[in-house]
Formats: sequence, structure tokens, C-alpha cells
Amino acid sequence: MYTILVPVDADEDRARGQAAFVAELPSAETEIEAVITHALTKEEAEAPEEIRNVERISTVRLVRDYLEDHDVDVQLAEGQQPPADGIIELADEFDVDQIVMGSRKRSPTGKAVFGSVSQQVLLEADDPVTVVGSRAE
Repeated sequence: MYTILVPVDADEDRARGQAAFVAELPSAETEIEAVITHALTKEEAEAPEEIRNVERISTVRLVRDYLEDHDVDVQLAEGQQPPADGIIELADEFDVDQIVMGSRKRSPTGKAVFGSVSQQVLLEADDPVTVVGSRAE
């Protein structure tokens, strides 16, 4: 089984892009397991467990539903703050084979540098990192 970590933020178009990328991989429905995560804020992480459930995040549900509709096995995992460190920790914990990050459109100057979370994961992760663009409905 090939395991992919899919860390999502609050942007639905980016989450759709990540989900579509994973679902369109060869043999996704038979050989891929996706671990979907969202880094909880400090307040969310300190809340009672029934409130802080990562499944209540709309983009987590969007990606989970999309991938399940495409017969991809899915697990949910609670990410920790700061987000980049939490992503790297989960990648190690789940022994992932790849991380699929979302990206936003940027100006020509902004394209030279990814967002701080994406850049940190790209530089520090031991696993391959794929950065994908947004996808509207």
C-alpha cells in the first residue's frame, strides 16, 4: 500500500486540487491510502476531544468524501501546531511515501517562494513532496 499524507487548510479549491491529484494517480482505488490532516489551532487543540475532532473541518470532509467516492482508502489524523512541524511528524508517524500539499496562485514574484508552511515541508520532509494547484468545483 502506498500512503499519501494530504494536509489541508481552510481553502476548498486547494483541497479539491489535492483530492483530485490523489484520486487520479494510477491504481489509486486499489493501492493508495490517504491520510488527511488539518493542523488544529491552539484553541481547537485545547478543546474537549468531542469538539476538536478533525472531521468537523469542512475541507477535511470534502477531501475524505471525494477520495471515498473514488474508492481510495482514507484515514483522518489530527495535525499539531505549528502546521509544518505537525505535517512532518505525521509523515513519520504514518510512514508515508509522499506528501501532497496545496498551493495558492501567486504573483510572478511570489512564485519564487512558496508559502511558509509549504516551503518548510519541502525543505525538511524526508519524503517526496508534491505541491498541486487549486481546482474549482
